[in-house]
Amino acid sequence: MSRRGLLLFAAMALIWGIPYLLIRIAVAEISPAALVFARTAIGGAILLPVALLRVDFRRLLRRWPWVAAFALVEIAVPWLLLGSAEQRISSSLAGLLVAAVPLVGAAIAIATRGADRFGSVGLLGLLVGLAGVAAIVGTDLEAEDAVALAQMAGVVVGYAVGPAILARRLGGESSLGVMALSLAGCAVLYAPIVALDPPAALPSPAVLGAIGVLAVVCTAVAFLVFAALIAEIGPVRATVITYVNPAVAAVLGVLVLGEAFTPAMAVGFALVVAGSSLATRPAAPVAATSRADLGPTLDGEPGRVAAP
Repeated sequence: MSRRGLLLFAAMALIWGIPYLLIRIAVAEISPAALVFARTAIGGAILLPVALLRVDFRRLLRRWPWVAAFALVEIAVPWLLLGSAEQRISSSLAGLLVAAVPLVGAAIAIATRGADRFGSVGLLGLLVGLAGVAAIVGTDLEAEDAVALAQMAGVVVGYAVGPAILARRLGGESSLGVMALSLAGCAVLYAPIVALDPPAALPSPAVLGAIGVLAVVCTAVAFLVFAALIAEIGPVRATVITYVNPAVAAVLGVLVLGEAFTPAMAVGFALVVAGSSLATRPAAPVAATSRADLGPTLDGEPGRVAAP
């Protein structure tokens, strides 16, 4: 990997590792819906003008139902659930659980047309990964935690389904255009919700700063940096940050917020990474169009990493 590639990779590992910490800070004072609105409105306002200069939206708008579906499962629903969950569980736990996205993608592949490429190694990976999730979560849970864990399950499923829509239904379209339209659409969706229940008071400077970094750095800038990373090292190698981001989230949660990080969580995370690697490995080598380069995706195409 070139020096530029290493710098871009390190930048993305940090940029998409810090949202869990910032979300935890923000939802202490504002509602998850208000956070989603602020993040999508600001991020969309930055990306949409860039996309208008580069993308032919006439072609993209003809496939608007799938753009809307992507926006719902990748942004509108998961970001709301994530913010709500982090009102109950630590940012470290939330970040580690998101590492299970490739596992869910592999599980979905069993029930869809990808099942024929799912062999015994993949099944072993699923079992190892599930054991890792169990170790991360633990068994001493209160009812409130159970609700948050159910919300995190929704986040993981959404992040697994979103790339499938991009690959299967929006293939060939500009991902910049899709993301810009998705952010703008989600902002429009959440605007009346926030208008009916606005924050009772102006958030503190720490929360305003967290919102600003989430919207500008972790959303708009992150997408542009990730596009540059893909151009530099390729889409498959870029997806390795799927496994780095949760570790960054856990470390930041411990160092900044003083959150607990148990040996069981460390072992569980290692098992999830190992299981994801096995579960997303093709069952057999496929010639011609470089199936050997598969990353953690739902249906074999090199996937994108979901922005947390």
